[in-house]
Order: sequence, then C-alpha cells, then structure tokens
Amino acid sequence: MFRFRQFTIHQDQCAMKVGTDGTLLGAWADVPLPVATPSAPPLILDVGTGTGLIALMMAQRFPEATVEAIDVDPSAVQQASQNAACSPFASRVHVQLCDVACLQGSFDAIVCNPPYYTHALTSPDARRTMARHAVTLTYAQLMRHAWRMLRPWGQLSVVVPSQQKGLMESEAALAGFFLCRQCAVRTTERKPPRRFLLAFAKQSAPFCAATLTLGTPEAETLTRQFYL
Repeated sequence: MFRFRQFTIHQDQCAMKVGTDGTLLGAWADVPLPVATPSAPPLILDVGTGTGLIALMMAQRFPEATVEAIDVDPSAVQQASQNAACSPFASRVHVQLCDVACLQGSFDAIVCNPPYYTHALTSPDARRTMARHAVTLTYAQLMRHAWRMLRPWGQLSVVVPSQQKGLMESEAALAGFFLCRQCAVRTTERKPPRRFLLAFAKQSAPFCAATLTLGTPEAETLTRQFYL
C-alpha cells in the first residue's frame, strides 16, 4: 500500500508496483485545451493504468477533467477500480477492462507508462511480462491508436528508458506526431539521463526541453502535491 496526499494506492494484485516513472509522468503530463472557448470538460485517457496511479494523479491535477483508465489485465482493472472508488475522484475516474485497439473515443490528452522492454528475455510470470515487455502493446501500436483518438490539439505523454527514446520518437514520427516537450530524468547530476518524459502533438509547436535530477528541489516541487 502506498499513501499519497489525497488518495491511497493498493497494489497487491498488480504486476507492476508504484514507481518513480509513473509518479513523474502523472505529475508532468499536460492537458492542452483548444484556443476557442468555451470548451467541454477535458477528457483524459490512461492506457495500461495498472494500479490507477497516473489516472488518479491526473484527476487530482485537473479537477474539471474526466479520466478513462484502461488495462488488459483483469486483476489490475479490479485493483485500479477499487483505488479509484476509495479516492475523492471516484465520480471522475472510470476504469474498464479494454484493449486500446478496441477503444473508441476522442481525448484531449493520453498518458501511458508503456511496457518498455522490446528485445529482452520475457519473465516466466505472464502478468509481469504483459506489464514490462512490449508484446501486447508495441510502441507502433500505441502511436497509431493515440493518433486515432487524440483531438487535434491533444497531447500524448509517455515515460521511457533512455535506451528506448529513439525508438519511441521514430514510431511517433511515423504515426505523424511531433515531439513538443521532453524532460530528461537523471538520478544524480553527474550521470546521464536514465528516463525521458516525452510529449507528442499532432501539430508542430515550439519545442521545450528540460532536465530533472531526482532528489533536487525542482524534483520535489514537481511531486510536492502528491507525496506526504
């Protein structure tokens, strides 16, 4: 069990537990809105929700938004549903058992902490393989379906290991996306980035790049509203 300021994450039924990657993505991802106003409340999609962590973080950050959270693991869906139901955002976070390929809808933002192993040996645990290895959701599939469901002004935000950044960017470009934001995440000032937070848009826009070192005041500021 992991307690945050406004909600609690139970994770005993999930193959992937609460980690730094998901927390950073939930605190960093943006929900752009159209220039024309008024607009309908934002609609956010969390692909591969797992425990529901990122979905709940987005619901906390964007109080007018509705969050649709999907996963292909029945145990994860059950746990994420329970976590959402016990949160202050129960009316705005909807969890369902669904493959992104079967989902219909239009979204202002899509967030995903995708399976990141692409050529590594799979785990004997089928559920852990599903969560960690890009076998049920490849980067190309993620990009194709994100393009299909994102509204013209929308953004897709992901977190990937540094060694997978090039592949993710290539698949995004093939789908028609432009990289609009990135944040390189380092464990210490002297080490190269271990992770990248990336945001893709359907339309070309000024590129914004930043670097974040874990344990610094900047990192603490990013996640302050969530950690106890």
